[in-house]
Amino acid sequence: MRLDVFLANSGRIPRRTQAKQACEQGLVEVGGNAAKPSTSVEVGQEITLRLGMSVRKYRILQLPQRPVARKVRDEYSQLVSAEPISGQTD
Repeated sequence: MRLDVFLANSGRIPRRTQAKQACEQGLVEVGGNAAKPSTSVEVGQEITLRLGMSVRKYRILQLPQRPVARKVRDEYSQLVSAEPISGQTD
C-alpha cells in the first residue's frame, strides 16, 4: 500500500493530499529514511511524522483499505513514541 494512502486511510493525516505534501516536504520517514508519497508500506514497519510541535512514531498493525472511524484508528497503527520538537530557546 502507498504511504500517502495509508496515512489518510488510517487517519494519521486527515487527507491524502495533505499526506502527499507532508511526504514531499520531508516530514515523514519510513524505517528512519525520508519517504516519498508512493513509498510502499507493510505491516510491522515504523513511520515517523514530524507534524505540528511533535515527532510521533507509529508501528503499522494493519493496512486499511478505506478510511477508518476515529474510534478504531489504534487498530491500524500503534503509537510507539511522541516527543515535542526541540530547538526552541527560552
